[in-house]
Amino acid sequence: MGSRVLLVEDEINIFEAISFILSRDGWEVSGHGNGATAVAEVARLNPDVLVLDVMLPGRSGLDILRDLRGQAETADLPVLMLTAKGQSKDRDLALALGANAYLTKPFSNAEMVETLRRVAEGGAAAGT
Repeated sequence: MGSRVLLVEDEINIFEAISFILSRDGWEVSGHGNGATAVAEVARLNPDVLVLDVMLPGRSGLDILRDLRGQAETADLPVLMLTAKGQSKDRDLALALGANAYLTKPFSNAEMVETLRRVAEGGAAAGT
């Protein structure tokens, strides 16, 4: 793909696995693990797409998403929410806040790549 993705994920094993999968697919992957400074990292890196965990130290991914959607510079940034929280109310809230897609852990490699491609291309993909 050749696009830049910022992966905000605090679990190093999950970050490394996703980074490997996406790098192999042609993505340029950067990582960040602290919710409290994630908005600043998005501004600094200006990624093409964001993969955002819901449960992060320092700040919730949902709060981060709310802030990003409230800023003109990031209002249209494609965001894939990634979480272990699979209840429909969690997914509905993330989508209502402006997430382009919602993917629950565990996920397959193909599911991650396909969902991120759709999100980056501007397609909404509700995920599972």
